[in-house]
Amino acid sequence: MKNIHLSIIIPAYNEEKRLPQSLDKILLFLRQKKYSWEIIVVDDGSTDHTKDVGKNRENVQKISYTPNKGKGNAVRTGMLAAHGAYRLMCDADLSTPIEELDNFFQHITEAEVLIGSRKLKGSNLKIKQPWHRRMLGEIFNLVVKTLVVKGIHDTQCGFKMFSKTAAEKIFATQYIPRFGWDVEALFLARKYGFRIKELAVVWINDTESKVNPLKEAWRMFKEVIQIRINALRGRY
Repeated sequence: MKNIHLSIIIPAYNEEKRLPQSLDKILLFLRQKKYSWEIIVVDDGSTDHTKDVGKNRENVQKISYTPNKGKGNAVRTGMLAAHGAYRLMCDADLSTPIEELDNFFQHITEAEVLIGSRKLKGSNLKIKQPWHRRMLGEIFNLVVKTLVVKGIHDTQCGFKMFSKTAAEKIFATQYIPRFGWDVEALFLARKYGFRIKELAVVWINDTESKVNPLKEAWRMFKEVIQIRINALRGRY
C-alpha cells in the first residue's frame, strides 16, 4: 500500500444517526488537504446499522466485529490496521471539531503523542458537561494523576494523535477494553519514552451521549487500578 500521511480512526457503537454527519464533515475537511489520508471506522459490535454507514465513500475503510468489546478494543483495532504516518483517534460525535487537526499538525515535531485538552488555557468549551459529569471527571483525573499518569490535565478528551512508531508500539501492548484505554495508552507512551503534548481544543458537549456516567465511572476506576496492578506485576 502506498504511504499515507494521515489515518483517522473512529470507534463506533450504535452510531447510525451521528456518524453520517460526522463523516460528511471530516470528508469535507480532508478533501481540501494536499496530503494523503484514510478513514477507518471500527464498528464495535453495533446492533443498529452502523456497519452500513460510510459504504462506497472515498478512502473510508470499515472494520466490523461482534460482539461489542469496548471502545479501547475498537481504538486498538483501528490503530493497528492503519497505514498513516500519523494516526488520529476522534469520537464519532466530533465533540472536538475536526478543524482542530490543523493545529495538531503545527506541533508534530514537538511530541510523538498529541492529545486534546479541555483543561488548558485557551481551550474553548462551547457547551459544558452537566455538573455531575464534571465532578466525576475531576475525581477520576485526581485518581489517574495519583496512581498512573502524572502531569496530564485531561486524559479523556476524544481527540488524540499518535505517530506511526508510537501507535504501533503502544497499541501492540495496550489491552484495556473499554473507557480506561486513554489512561493506559498514555501510561504506555510514558513507559516507552514517547513525548506527550497537550493542546487546547474547542469542545462541544454531546447532550445525546449514550454513556452512563455512574456505571462507566466505576468501570474506569477499576480499569485504572488494573493498569497500576499490571505495571507492578511487570505485565507491560
